[in-house]
Amino acid sequence: MSPIITVIVGIALAVVGILIGYIWRKSIAEKTVGSAEQQAQNLILDARNRSETIRKEIELEAKEEAHRIRNEADREVRERRNEIQRQEHRIQQKEESADRKLEQIDRREKKIGQTEKEAEKKRQDAQDLLDQQIHELEKISGYTAEEAKKILLEDVEKECRHEASQMIQDIKAKAKEEADSQAKEIIVGAIQRCAADQVAESTLSVVNLPNDDMKGRIIGREGRNIRAIETLTGVDLIIDDTPEAVIISGFDPIRREVARLALEKLIVDGRIHPAKIEEMVEKAKKEVNRVIKEEGERATFEVGIHNLHPELVKLLGRLHYRTSYGQNVLQHSIEVSHLAGLMAGELGLDVKLAKRAGILHDIGKALDHEYEGTHVDIGIQILKKYKETDAVINAMASHHGDYEPKSMEAVLIAAADALSAARPGARRESLDIYVKRLEKLEEIANTTPGVSNSYAIQAGREIRIIVNPEAVKDDEMALLARDVSKRIESELEYPGQIKVNVVRETRAVDYAK
Repeated sequence: MSPIITVIVGIALAVVGILIGYIWRKSIAEKTVGSAEQQAQNLILDARNRSETIRKEIELEAKEEAHRIRNEADREVRERRNEIQRQEHRIQQKEESADRKLEQIDRREKKIGQTEKEAEKKRQDAQDLLDQQIHELEKISGYTAEEAKKILLEDVEKECRHEASQMIQDIKAKAKEEADSQAKEIIVGAIQRCAADQVAESTLSVVNLPNDDMKGRIIGREGRNIRAIETLTGVDLIIDDTPEAVIISGFDPIRREVARLALEKLIVDGRIHPAKIEEMVEKAKKEVNRVIKEEGERATFEVGIHNLHPELVKLLGRLHYRTSYGQNVLQHSIEVSHLAGLMAGELGLDVKLAKRAGILHDIGKALDHEYEGTHVDIGIQILKKYKETDAVINAMASHHGDYEPKSMEAVLIAAADALSAARPGARRESLDIYVKRLEKLEEIANTTPGVSNSYAIQAGREIRIIVNPEAVKDDEMALLARDVSKRIESELEYPGQIKVNVVRETRAVDYAK
């Protein structure tokens, strides 16, 4: 067989094989598709059956839930209806009760109105009867109602004055019993624990000279030396007939001290002329400033106050050269600080505040020669300038009664100041001022109604008053003593306290016939 025929036969067999394979695959595919469609139809049918079942179940559950909700709603409606019925019943009962009360109130008002009419009638009858009785009493007594009322009020006033006087005596006695013992213990203890000096300072400075020839050298040719000293120091040199002494006079104690030191240095040096005088005055000023600083620091260290402003310490040091009635003001301030601190400690108060206010209470006296106003007002300005607390400023400002004390420590400062000034040996007082004070004390007592005579005794610490026994009764003596003490407090300035002693003599006179 030829190759061409062989190829053709092969191709024909291949085509036939392909056709047979195609037909075979197509039949298999058709069988597979049919089977898939059948399965899909089965699945759809099952799904429809299940969905129908689920729908029926949901509908059943919804119907059951709706039935339950309807039952609950019906139950709530029934309960609310019952509650409303109960409330309506209670309201109806309250309305009935209110109606009954209104009826009772109406009956009571009618009864009260009737009772008021009867009471008004009885009151009018009683008033008529009272007017008639008063008229009869006026005819019998011979006094009108106003006159009788006046007499009665006078009697009541006398009785009240007697009771008031008795109450004053009882209160004063009770207060003394309770307070005198403790107050004496506190004050005496403070005074005993506080050591104080006697009066030692003077208002004049005296410089002793080695001989009287030194006076001429101090005066200098045509007085140029003495003029230079007085010009540079601001004091007056008194060179009189006093042997071997020169008196330095000036209102400023610091200037006097500068002049004294400069003059002593000049006397020791021996060379006295204007240039040397100027040099010695400058040295004396530096020395005085050093002493001022040291004295201020000593005072603060002695009382235990360590946080003062440096300028306040210097002002305290200036008080070393300042005197009041012969009493050194710095020593007085230290003494007041100690006394106030001791009393504050006994009373459980602020000891540091009391000591601080005590050492600063006279700080204004350090500059009272340079500024106008009282030392209290100057002190207020100084303490405000250096940022002291309001409590310290008030305690300082109120120690002479110029301002109202706002704390117990402020009261203690005033008490300590009076104690320091009034103690024996604390101050010198001129005879004229002393006599005038005693005369004023007796004048205040003698001008009081009912006083026949008075005597100031115990150096003005007590006033003994003799009253007219016909004008002043026994129960009025306490009131008179109080009136006199109030007048003394308002009209007289004095250290410490003054005892007012009222004496009434009772006399019984009879005649044998």
